[in-house]
Amino acid sequence: MRAAWYERRGAAAEVLVVGEMPAPPYPGLGEVRVRVHASGINPGDVKKRAPWLGMPMAHPRIIPHSDGAGVIDAVGEGVDASRVGERVWCFGAQSYRPWGTAAEFTCIPSEQAVSLPDGIDYVQGACFGIPGITAHRAVFADGPVQGATVLVRGALGAVGRAAAVLAVRGGAHVIATVRSEDEVATAKRETGARDALVQGAADFTQRVLELTGGRGVDRIIEVAFDANLGSNHDVLALGGVIAAYATADAEPKIPFWPLLFKNVTIRLLGSDDFPLAAKLEAARAITASGLVYPIAARFPLEDIARAHEAVEGGVRGRVVLDVVSTR
Repeated sequence: MRAAWYERRGAAAEVLVVGEMPAPPYPGLGEVRVRVHASGINPGDVKKRAPWLGMPMAHPRIIPHSDGAGVIDAVGEGVDASRVGERVWCFGAQSYRPWGTAAEFTCIPSEQAVSLPDGIDYVQGACFGIPGITAHRAVFADGPVQGATVLVRGALGAVGRAAAVLAVRGGAHVIATVRSEDEVATAKRETGARDALVQGAADFTQRVLELTGGRGVDRIIEVAFDANLGSNHDVLALGGVIAAYATADAEPKIPFWPLLFKNVTIRLLGSDDFPLAAKLEAARAITASGLVYPIAARFPLEDIARAHEAVEGGVRGRVVLDVVSTR
């Protein structure tokens, strides 16, 4: 099969190789093999490839990317043969495994291949995995949000967009944050958020409190844990939750007593190790959510290094590899 891989960590152009290699073994017990049409790229994928946090290589050769979409072409023992030919999106392909989706074929546990409705194309399906599952866990890990107020930081990012859409579907009053006034209408239109505010605006705290009748928000979906700790305290209701999935400072200083006096829960989210039941619940919800991602760039498999560089460069929107042409 055609595949991309790396055998050492480093810059994308220096370590990523594209070529021919043996296809993954025939699917094992409880597994399916997916012929990959599109491979989604997440920030975590490029961090795994780069020498990030001193993490060692888990396998001698790694085909990157956990998320993708395609068609099941073979099933292992214990999997219903009727799944052959099924359109699916998949998650966790390169979670504790060397066979990611940047290849023509990948083998994964059957439950990680989620049926993809005919109305959703492979490119969108390849974007659902890590962001959608992280977003669902962030929103719902502490219970239903019907009638709650949820502040979604970075609501036009990959996780933030999914979180806003899911929270709205869950019956929450969603307050989205965006980078500029130009994005306010977009965030409300594309996520369904009732309100949208500019992150870092001088009157941000005042506006949030006005929108919540002075009570504050019940949950915050947080993309910048370190940077927003102070303002999060100011806008959280008593007993509120900060559900954070990213930080710039690896060892942020926490205002312990102010957060304690509000009985704040801090939930830190690492998607690889969510309980399987939570992942499957998230997969069902995200498939049915109507979420649509803006696609910033599509690259052929041979240009995977350029695709990784686009993600590292902070491009707005999703970056996807066309493994089998979907144009």
